[in-house]
Amino acid sequence: MTDKIRQIAFYGKGGIGKSTTSQNTIAGLAEIGQRIMIVGCDPKADSTRLMLHSKAQTTILHLAAERGGVEDLELDEVLLTGYLGVKCVESGGPEPGVGCAGRGIITAINFLEENGAYHDLDFVSYDVLGDVVCGGFAMPIREGKAQEIYIVCSGEMMAMYAANNIARGILKYAHSGGVRLGGLICNSRKVDREIELIEALAEKLNTQMIHFVPRDNVVQHAELRRMTVIEYAPNHPQADEYRALAKKIQENTKLTIPTPISMDELEELLVEFGILGGEEEYQKALAEDAVKTVAVV
Repeated sequence: MTDKIRQIAFYGKGGIGKSTTSQNTIAGLAEIGQRIMIVGCDPKADSTRLMLHSKAQTTILHLAAERGGVEDLELDEVLLTGYLGVKCVESGGPEPGVGCAGRGIITAINFLEENGAYHDLDFVSYDVLGDVVCGGFAMPIREGKAQEIYIVCSGEMMAMYAANNIARGILKYAHSGGVRLGGLICNSRKVDREIELIEALAEKLNTQMIHFVPRDNVVQHAELRRMTVIEYAPNHPQADEYRALAKKIQENTKLTIPTPISMDELEELLVEFGILGGEEEYQKALAEDAVKTVAVV
C-alpha cells in the first residue's frame, strides 16, 4: 500500500442518501481521471450497485461462507470493475440477527490488503453504515484505514443527531489513529434555512459544510436504472453538483479534529432555526394534549 492513496469514508444516518451521494461523488472523481476503489461496508451491499449496474454485488463474506473461508477466495472473484474503471468490493455481513455485522468489514479489509488490492490507486472510498459508530463499523476509523471522514446529513433533526454522534466517534480515534473530519455534505431535504443550519452545525463541530447537494428527481430516475446521475444525465445540473463536490473533496485540505456538542446544544441550535419548538411551545403542546384527553373522556 502506498501513502499517496487518499482513504476517505462516507458516514451518515440510514436513509440519508449516503450510498447514492458517495457513488455519484466517486463518479465525479473517476471522470477527472482518479483511480478509485469502493469498499462497501454496509451489510445491505448496495454501495456499488450504481457503478456495476446491478442489484447487489456478491460479498466477500457470502463467498467465504460458501467456500469455507476467506483464504479460499481469489481477488478477481470479489473485486469487480465498474463505471469509468472504478474497482468495487462489498464486505457483506451475516444473516439478520446472527453475529456481528462489522465482521465483514474486518474480514474484507484484511483480505484486500493481503492480496494487493490497494495498489495503483488514488482514492479508496469506504461506504459505512452510519447510525452507529461501534465495533466493526468503526474499523475504518479505529484502525486508521480511513483518513478523511465525510458525513452525509440534512437539516432534519435525526440526521444532525447522527452527524454529531459520528463526530464523537471520530474524536475518540483522532489522536490514536490520525483520522480527521473532512466536512459535512448536506444532502438536501428542503428543510427551511437548511444551508444556514448545516453551516452553523459545521461551525460547532469545527468543520465545514463542504457542499450542499440540492434535491432533484433526476437522482431517483438514475437510481431506477442503477446508474449515477453523471452517467445517466451527464448534462443535467445535478450531475454538475456531484462534479463540484468531487472537486472539493479532491482539493480539500481542511481536515480537522471535530468538537461534538451536547444534546442540549443541538436542541438549542434546532430551536434557533425553528426546527424544534422551545420549552414554552413544548409545555403549550402538552397542555393542549391534556385538554384533548379530558374532552375525549
